[in-house]
Amino acid sequence: MSTAQSEALDRFRHDYGAHRAAEGRGYSGDDLLGLPYVTRGRWARQWSVRARSFDAFVARVVVPLRRAAGRSLHVLDLGAGNGWLSYRLALAGDDCVAIDIRDDDVDGLGAAVALQRRAQFACVSASFDTLPVADGAADLAVFNAALHYATDLAATLREAVRAVRPGGEIAVLDSPFYARAADGMAMVAEKHAQAANRFGARADSLLALPFIEYLTAERLAAASTSLGLTWHRQRVRYPLWYEVRPLLARLRGQRRPSRFDLWTARVA
Repeated sequence: MSTAQSEALDRFRHDYGAHRAAEGRGYSGDDLLGLPYVTRGRWARQWSVRARSFDAFVARVVVPLRRAAGRSLHVLDLGAGNGWLSYRLALAGDDCVAIDIRDDDVDGLGAAVALQRRAQFACVSASFDTLPVADGAADLAVFNAALHYATDLAATLREAVRAVRPGGEIAVLDSPFYARAADGMAMVAEKHAQAANRFGARADSLLALPFIEYLTAERLAAASTSLGLTWHRQRVRYPLWYEVRPLLARLRGQRRPSRFDLWTARVA
């Protein structure tokens, strides 16, 4: 990474934490311990979607992997934020490492301290592209609302494959997938057009890094061709308001919205 890129990343980390704080994204006490099952506050509706993704992830990926392995799992929680997913899995006995580039105490790894008092899991500040683990160290790597922050999708996936043992799995939770790339590109254009209103003085630093921003099935497959990954979309039943968004967008003449769902691939 060049000096300019490193400085841009440092500015992003600082300003993104400040932006998240301004949005009220920080949680503490029982609210933090209860994630992702948030029932009150500004972001409760958003968390109701993420809770459905997490429940599907546990039922369809974590539990079958535990059963097949005959033991608890070694899990890499990539883009872990405050570590809530690692906390949940650690409570069930899994050995988790929460990895994120942010270590602030808003909803970065610094906020995980309260969770680590209740369950044992590690927190490491690191990039997706240079995971500080040995080859094949994990049974499962999960991109936790995070894969769309990759700057080189193929390199990020290659590093995840390196870190997961043969027969293990990679999962993608809560990243925006579009049926058409044109709709994803339209979303990015809207984000940039609204940046001054949405981010204020932080707009330049928050938009400086070349994140991929969104995924499509084709984009994911193209980045995985040399890695032996075959991706499977596992549809999640989300709250009704989420499911009817495509219909409402069509009626209003708007671009098609993204979906999350659960995406999984087995490492060969």
